[in-house]
Amino acid sequence: MTAALLETRGISLAFGGVVAAESIDFTLTHGERLAVVGQNGAGKTTFINICTGHLAPSAGTVLFDGHDITNHSSRSITRRGVGRTFQLPQIFSEHTVRECLLLAASSVKRRRGFWVPLEDAVDGQDVDETLDLLQLAGRARDVAGSLPGGQRKLLDVAMALVLRPKLMIMDEPTSGVSSDEKHELMRVLMRALDERGVTTIFVEHDIDIVRRYATRLCAWIAGRIAADGPPEQVLSDPVVVRNVIGE
Repeated sequence: MTAALLETRGISLAFGGVVAAESIDFTLTHGERLAVVGQNGAGKTTFINICTGHLAPSAGTVLFDGHDITNHSSRSITRRGVGRTFQLPQIFSEHTVRECLLLAASSVKRRRGFWVPLEDAVDGQDVDETLDLLQLAGRARDVAGSLPGGQRKLLDVAMALVLRPKLMIMDEPTSGVSSDEKHELMRVLMRALDERGVTTIFVEHDIDIVRRYATRLCAWIAGRIAADGPPEQVLSDPVVVRNVIGE
Protein backbone atom coordinates (compact mmCIF):
# COMPACT_ATOMS: atom_id res chain seq x y z
CA MET A 1 0.00 0.00 0.00
CA THR A 2 1.34 3.43 -0.99
CA ALA A 3 2.00 5.70 1.99
CA ALA A 4 -0.08 8.86 2.26
CA LEU A 5 1.58 12.17 1.46
CA LEU A 6 -1.28 14.34 2.74
CA GLU A 7 -4.00 13.13 5.07
CA THR A 8 -6.81 14.78 7.00
CA ARG A 9 -8.85 13.21 9.77
CA GLY A 10 -12.15 14.75 10.79
CA ILE A 11 -11.29 18.26 9.64
CA SER A 12 -14.10 20.71 10.40
CA LEU A 13 -14.56 24.49 10.27
CA ALA A 14 -17.57 26.79 10.18
CA PHE A 15 -17.93 30.53 9.71
CA GLY A 16 -20.91 31.47 11.82
CA GLY A 17 -23.71 29.27 10.53
CA VAL A 18 -21.92 28.39 7.28
CA VAL A 19 -20.16 25.02 7.34
CA ALA A 20 -17.04 25.25 5.18
CA ALA A 21 -15.61 21.82 6.09
CA GLU A 22 -17.50 19.05 7.85
CA SER A 23 -15.57 16.07 9.25
CA ILE A 24 -13.33 15.70 6.18
CA ASP A 25 -11.38 12.44 5.96
CA PHE A 26 -9.05 12.61 2.99
CA THR A 27 -5.90 10.89 1.75
CA LEU A 28 -3.55 11.86 -1.08
CA THR A 29 -0.75 9.52 -2.16
CA HIS A 30 2.55 10.29 -3.87
CA GLY A 31 2.35 10.99 -7.59
CA GLU A 32 -1.33 11.85 -7.85
CA ARG A 33 -2.72 14.73 -9.89
CA LEU A 34 -5.85 15.67 -8.00
CA ALA A 35 -8.33 18.20 -9.39
CA VAL A 36 -10.83 19.81 -7.02
CA VAL A 37 -14.15 21.16 -8.33
CA GLY A 38 -17.20 22.73 -6.74
CA GLN A 39 -19.36 25.82 -6.80
CA ASN A 40 -18.17 29.00 -5.07
CA GLY A 41 -18.57 28.57 -1.31
CA ALA A 42 -18.41 24.77 -1.46
CA GLY A 43 -15.36 24.66 0.83
CA LYS A 44 -12.55 24.00 -1.65
CA THR A 45 -10.33 26.95 -0.76
CA THR A 46 -11.10 26.65 2.95
CA PHE A 47 -9.82 23.08 2.91
CA ILE A 48 -6.66 24.12 1.06
CA ASN A 49 -6.12 26.98 3.50
CA ILE A 50 -6.37 24.60 6.45
CA CYS A 51 -3.87 22.19 4.88
CA THR A 52 -1.39 25.01 4.19
CA GLY A 53 -1.63 26.80 7.55
CA HIS A 54 -3.65 29.82 6.46
CA LEU A 55 -6.65 28.75 8.53
CA ALA A 56 -6.95 26.72 11.75
CA PRO A 57 -9.61 24.00 11.87
CA SER A 58 -12.07 23.85 14.74
CA ALA A 59 -11.57 20.08 14.87
CA GLY A 60 -9.49 17.39 13.23
CA THR A 61 -5.91 16.66 12.22
CA VAL A 62 -3.76 17.35 9.16
CA LEU A 63 -0.81 15.05 8.43
CA PHE A 64 1.87 15.69 5.81
CA ASP A 65 4.40 13.01 4.99
CA GLY A 66 3.58 11.32 8.31
CA HIS A 67 3.96 14.48 10.44
CA ASP A 68 1.15 16.28 12.25
CA ILE A 69 1.06 19.81 10.80
CA THR A 70 -2.27 20.89 12.29
CA ASN A 71 -2.17 24.58 13.21
CA HIS A 72 1.43 24.96 12.04
CA SER A 73 2.29 28.26 10.38
CA SER A 74 2.20 28.51 6.59
CA ARG A 75 5.96 29.15 6.59
CA SER A 76 6.61 26.00 8.61
CA ILE A 77 4.43 23.94 6.27
CA THR A 78 6.21 25.38 3.24
CA ARG A 79 9.55 24.36 4.72
CA ARG A 80 8.26 20.82 5.15
CA GLY A 81 7.63 20.62 1.40
CA VAL A 82 4.21 22.04 0.54
CA GLY A 83 4.15 24.60 -2.29
CA ARG A 84 1.13 26.86 -2.72
CA THR A 85 -0.05 29.24 -5.42
CA PHE A 86 -3.10 31.48 -5.29
CA GLN A 87 -5.79 32.50 -7.74
CA LEU A 88 -4.07 35.89 -8.08
CA PRO A 89 -0.31 35.39 -8.67
CA GLN A 90 1.82 36.43 -5.69
CA ILE A 91 4.88 37.87 -7.41
CA PHE A 92 7.28 40.76 -6.77
CA SER A 93 6.04 43.00 -9.55
CA GLU A 94 8.86 45.57 -9.40
CA HIS A 95 11.66 42.97 -9.51
CA THR A 96 12.92 40.99 -12.47
CA VAL A 97 11.62 37.49 -13.08
CA ARG A 98 14.91 35.96 -11.92
CA GLU A 99 15.00 38.15 -8.80
CA CYS A 100 11.53 36.86 -7.89
CA LEU A 101 12.91 33.32 -7.75
CA LEU A 102 16.01 34.42 -5.87
CA LEU A 103 13.85 36.15 -3.26
CA ALA A 104 11.55 33.14 -2.95
CA ALA A 105 14.48 30.73 -2.58
CA SER A 106 16.19 32.96 -0.02
CA SER A 107 13.15 32.77 2.27
CA VAL A 108 14.00 29.18 3.21
CA LYS A 109 17.41 28.40 1.67
CA ARG A 110 19.61 31.29 2.75
CA ARG A 111 23.13 29.90 3.13
CA ARG A 112 24.76 32.44 5.42
CA GLY A 113 24.00 35.56 7.42
CA PHE A 114 21.25 38.02 6.74
CA TRP A 115 23.47 40.57 4.98
CA VAL A 116 24.86 38.18 2.37
CA PRO A 117 24.10 39.39 -1.20
CA LEU A 118 21.08 37.65 -2.69
CA GLU A 119 23.06 36.08 -5.54
CA ASP A 120 25.39 34.43 -3.00
CA ALA A 121 22.66 33.40 -0.58
CA VAL A 122 20.91 30.79 -2.73
CA ASP A 123 21.69 28.28 -5.48
CA GLY A 124 21.65 30.35 -8.66
CA GLN A 125 21.92 27.27 -10.87
CA ASP A 126 18.74 25.83 -9.35
CA VAL A 127 16.98 29.15 -9.97
CA ASP A 128 18.05 29.13 -13.63
CA GLU A 129 17.01 25.49 -14.07
CA THR A 130 13.59 26.26 -12.63
CA LEU A 131 13.14 29.23 -14.95
CA ASP A 132 14.05 27.02 -17.90
CA LEU A 133 11.64 24.31 -16.75
CA LEU A 134 8.74 26.80 -16.70
CA GLN A 135 9.85 28.28 -20.05
CA LEU A 136 10.68 31.62 -18.44
CA ALA A 137 14.43 31.70 -19.09
CA GLY A 138 13.94 34.14 -21.96
CA ARG A 139 12.14 36.55 -19.63
CA ALA A 140 14.60 36.27 -16.73
CA ARG A 141 15.68 39.93 -16.89
CA ASP A 142 12.22 41.34 -17.57
CA VAL A 143 10.32 43.11 -14.82
CA ALA A 144 7.78 40.64 -13.41
CA GLY A 145 4.96 43.15 -13.56
CA SER A 146 5.36 43.42 -17.33
CA LEU A 147 4.53 39.74 -17.94
CA PRO A 148 1.20 38.77 -19.55
CA GLY A 149 -1.32 36.82 -17.47
CA GLY A 150 -0.26 33.31 -18.42
CA GLN A 151 3.42 33.95 -17.74
CA ARG A 152 2.58 35.55 -14.39
CA LYS A 153 0.90 32.26 -13.47
CA LEU A 154 4.01 30.35 -14.55
CA LEU A 155 6.21 32.67 -12.51
CA ASP A 156 4.01 32.16 -9.45
CA VAL A 157 4.46 28.40 -9.77
CA ALA A 158 8.20 28.78 -10.46
CA MET A 159 8.60 30.73 -7.20
CA ALA A 160 7.03 27.82 -5.34
CA LEU A 161 8.80 25.12 -7.36
CA VAL A 162 12.27 26.56 -6.71
CA LEU A 163 11.75 25.53 -3.06
CA ARG A 164 11.69 21.88 -4.21
CA PRO A 165 8.30 20.95 -2.72
CA LYS A 166 6.95 17.42 -2.49
CA LEU A 167 3.38 18.68 -2.95
CA MET A 168 2.14 21.62 -5.02
CA ILE A 169 -1.33 23.04 -4.32
CA MET A 170 -2.60 25.44 -6.99
CA ASP A 171 -5.78 27.49 -6.57
CA GLU A 172 -7.32 27.99 -10.03
CA PRO A 173 -4.11 28.03 -12.10
CA THR A 174 -5.98 28.92 -15.31
CA SER A 175 -8.18 31.72 -13.92
CA GLY A 176 -7.66 35.00 -15.72
CA VAL A 177 -5.94 33.21 -18.61
CA SER A 178 -7.47 33.32 -22.09
CA SER A 179 -9.07 30.19 -23.51
CA ASP A 180 -6.34 29.99 -26.14
CA GLU A 181 -3.60 29.93 -23.48
CA LYS A 182 -5.12 27.56 -20.91
CA HIS A 183 -4.01 24.23 -22.33
CA GLU A 184 -0.49 25.39 -23.14
CA LEU A 185 -0.20 26.79 -19.60
CA MET A 186 -1.31 23.50 -18.06
CA ARG A 187 0.93 21.49 -20.37
CA VAL A 188 3.98 23.47 -19.22
CA LEU A 189 2.95 23.32 -15.56
CA MET A 190 2.27 19.60 -15.50
CA ARG A 191 5.42 18.74 -17.43
CA ALA A 192 7.49 20.75 -14.95
CA LEU A 193 5.81 19.18 -11.93
CA ASP A 194 6.16 15.68 -13.37
CA GLU A 195 9.84 16.26 -14.11
CA ARG A 196 10.43 17.30 -10.49
CA GLY A 197 8.30 14.40 -9.18
CA VAL A 198 5.86 16.73 -7.44
CA THR A 199 2.43 15.51 -6.37
CA THR A 200 -0.28 17.99 -7.36
CA ILE A 201 -3.63 19.34 -6.17
CA PHE A 202 -5.31 21.98 -8.32
CA VAL A 203 -8.66 23.73 -7.97
CA GLU A 204 -10.27 24.18 -11.36
CA HIS A 205 -13.61 25.24 -12.90
CA ASP A 206 -12.83 24.32 -16.51
CA ILE A 207 -14.08 20.74 -16.87
CA ASP A 208 -12.10 20.18 -20.08
CA ILE A 209 -8.90 21.03 -18.18
CA VAL A 210 -9.92 18.60 -15.42
CA ARG A 211 -10.56 15.79 -17.89
CA ARG A 212 -7.26 16.29 -19.65
CA TYR A 213 -4.85 16.82 -16.75
CA ALA A 214 -6.23 15.17 -13.60
CA THR A 215 -5.78 11.53 -12.61
CA ARG A 216 -8.25 11.90 -9.75
CA LEU A 217 -11.13 14.27 -9.01
CA CYS A 218 -12.81 15.45 -5.81
CA ALA A 219 -16.14 17.27 -6.07
CA TRP A 220 -17.10 19.49 -3.14
CA ILE A 221 -20.67 20.35 -2.17
CA ALA A 222 -21.60 22.35 0.95
CA GLY A 223 -18.41 21.69 2.91
CA ARG A 224 -18.11 18.01 2.11
CA ILE A 225 -16.46 15.81 -0.52
CA ALA A 226 -19.50 14.55 -2.42
CA ALA A 227 -17.57 12.35 -4.88
CA ASP A 228 -13.98 11.20 -5.19
CA GLY A 229 -12.44 9.04 -7.89
CA PRO A 230 -11.41 8.90 -11.56
CA PRO A 231 -12.49 12.11 -13.35
CA GLU A 232 -14.98 10.53 -15.76
CA GLN A 233 -16.60 8.58 -12.94
CA VAL A 234 -17.04 11.68 -10.76
CA LEU A 235 -18.18 13.86 -13.66
CA SER A 236 -20.93 11.36 -14.53
CA ASP A 237 -22.22 11.21 -10.95
CA PRO A 238 -25.80 12.61 -11.03
CA VAL A 239 -25.27 14.57 -7.81
CA VAL A 240 -22.13 16.20 -9.22
CA VAL A 241 -23.83 16.92 -12.54
CA ARG A 242 -26.76 18.57 -10.81
CA ASN A 243 -24.88 20.51 -8.12
CA VAL A 244 -21.44 21.24 -9.60
CA ILE A 245 -21.50 21.11 -13.40
CA GLY A 246 -25.01 22.49 -13.62
CA GLU A 247 -26.06 20.58 -16.74
